[in-house]
Amino acid sequence: MSLAQRRLWILVSVALLVAAFFISGAHQWLTLDNLKANQTEFQRWFGERPLLVGGGFFLLYTLMAGLSLPGATLLTLLGGALFGFGWGLLIISFASTLGATLAFVIARTLARGPLERRFAAQLDSINRGIQREGALYLFTLRLIPLFPFFVINLVMGLTRMKVVTFYWVSQLGMLPGTAVFVNAGRELGSLESLSGILSPTLIVSFVLIGLFPLVARWVVDAIKRHRLAKAYHRPQGFDYDVVVIGAGSAGLVASYIASAVKARVALVERDAMGGDCLNTGCVPSKALIRAARAAHEARQAKRFGVHLGEPEVDVRGVMAHVHDAIAKVAPHDSPARYRGLGVDVVHGEARLQTPWEVRVGERVLTSRHVIIASGARPRVLPLPGIDAEEILTSDNLWQLERLPERLVVIGGGPIGCELGQSFARLGSRVHLVEEAAQLLPREDRDVAETLEGALREEGVGLHLGCRALAVEPGPSHGPQAKVLVIERADGSRSRIVFDRLLMAVGRQANVEGLGLEALGIATRSNGTLDVDDTLRSLHPNIWACGDVVGPYQLTHASAHQAWHATVNALFGELKRFSVSYRALPAVTFSDPEVARVGLSEREAKARGTAYELTRYELSELDRAIADGHDRGFVKVLTVPGKDRILGASVVGHGAGELLATFTLAMTRNIGLNKLLATIHPYPSYSEAAKASAGLWKNAHKPERLLGWLARYFGWRRRSGRLHLIDTHEERP
Repeated sequence: MSLAQRRLWILVSVALLVAAFFISGAHQWLTLDNLKANQTEFQRWFGERPLLVGGGFFLLYTLMAGLSLPGATLLTLLGGALFGFGWGLLIISFASTLGATLAFVIARTLARGPLERRFAAQLDSINRGIQREGALYLFTLRLIPLFPFFVINLVMGLTRMKVVTFYWVSQLGMLPGTAVFVNAGRELGSLESLSGILSPTLIVSFVLIGLFPLVARWVVDAIKRHRLAKAYHRPQGFDYDVVVIGAGSAGLVASYIASAVKARVALVERDAMGGDCLNTGCVPSKALIRAARAAHEARQAKRFGVHLGEPEVDVRGVMAHVHDAIAKVAPHDSPARYRGLGVDVVHGEARLQTPWEVRVGERVLTSRHVIIASGARPRVLPLPGIDAEEILTSDNLWQLERLPERLVVIGGGPIGCELGQSFARLGSRVHLVEEAAQLLPREDRDVAETLEGALREEGVGLHLGCRALAVEPGPSHGPQAKVLVIERADGSRSRIVFDRLLMAVGRQANVEGLGLEALGIATRSNGTLDVDDTLRSLHPNIWACGDVVGPYQLTHASAHQAWHATVNALFGELKRFSVSYRALPAVTFSDPEVARVGLSEREAKARGTAYELTRYELSELDRAIADGHDRGFVKVLTVPGKDRILGASVVGHGAGELLATFTLAMTRNIGLNKLLATIHPYPSYSEAAKASAGLWKNAHKPERLLGWLARYFGWRRRSGRLHLIDTHEERP
């Protein structure tokens, strides 16, 4: 049975049971007057058949709560009258919790999936809050009788709260209110109305009890922060509104935004402005990729009838091009430019000595807020026999003066794939080792397979599902040669001879030397700083963004976070914004390029998100055919039956540029119908977006309407020619 069929079956069953309840008149029978009138009869039944009446009562109560039917309050009173306080509280407590959980599961099964597909962005932030504080919020709501319990059951079912969490919190939270009504039920005969049970004084008491957990949590947090702040001297005044530590992508954007709104800003950097992106990451790697592509194009020119022969690669010339690119971009990130924007640029090592004081050498900067944007550095595996000084990373790679004859790359993520392919094109014999079963482990299998095929064709040796164990000497292979020992999933081992080893296994956050431990600012298990969704740390005035936080160590992700950290720091007293990564694009600049925004199939399946898949092959695109770049595809995930985009993956030439169309569509909630209606220039790669939308539209064409149109046109053909009325005057 499919999910849709199960939903339909549950919906019909619930509707029939609810209809039976009202048609039978049970809702009219469940009144206080009826219960009082039949109290003696109920007690007689219970005295004659206690197990049958007790069990039937338990099942009836569970069913009514599960179907969200009215009458639970009156049944609670009846339970108190029948079973007394002790047994009544026990039976009703478990029955009401089981019924509430049943309602929770029904709402989740019927409505959560469709609502998540329709309101993904809104529910994403709610679910993050539920994950952090859901149990506390639910407990608070259960303690306050002002909120109908059946509404709480249904609403919580639409979130991603765990069923077991919902059950135990409900069991505990509903206990006080249940006890009040069960106790009142013992005096059922003397009750005049239900309002007599919950007097205004009792309601206020429950509200205060319900608010207590939230107030207590706020007080505890305030006490913790007060104690932390009390340990340090808070300045009477401040030199700056914001001090930013780190002048990489995140720090530069944070400084720019703060200065743009006329805040006084200090930007502290211990090394070169521009950080990893300018000096060792994005800019140099793309310059290297371009040089490598030139060599590859020379080899491939014969496909187009142009014979150039084997290119001669001058590594020093290649690196000169790389450093020239860095030099041309550097003025954008220079101290002179930022000083011109009003930013006080300070060179030196920054250390927090209090939440408001940053020491840089002999100078102490005081600030209302501090934004940590200290970035990250390449991670190096501590393999036995490895010489850290000789290991290549994305930091020191750009000083090479000689092309490695035999290069081993450890890591099959974006950096490993980009650099490994580039060196292979420049003439190195490259072996790439990846512990996962595929390259780019975050991407779908078919995406990785396309890239793997291209790398193998270019001579890159791929060792997938292999773990690097150790480095050994290799004197028999040359004076500079060494051997990398790798182990496959089946336990077998092999050895790869190399001259140089490039480590590309990720990056670790720069958190050392900042004085964070003394301030109690913790790091997560992966080494990044622990901040909330608004990028605030334990201290309300210390924020963090960029690679030091993650989870996406990308330049544009850092800029995205920097906006949130800066705005929240400067204006957080009025409004704070949580960071959303729903439409965050990511590109691996290999050839073919791999680009994605939103959900992949792998992620959609892991989250249980239903989707439709539309796939368009670039071998059908005229421009790609003409250019000889017809390897790859566009894959779009949409809400079943609708054109709203959940995610898009593009593999092929210029995939990063083409992805911008889908990123804009997701950001502005533009569906495939509107993409299809947009005029794209011919012939261009951007037409692939429109063609993908066309495939989706063709799969959702109105077959019934088209059938009627076919009949209509057939009728017109059979009826003969139409007699047109000549509106011109008759000629004499």
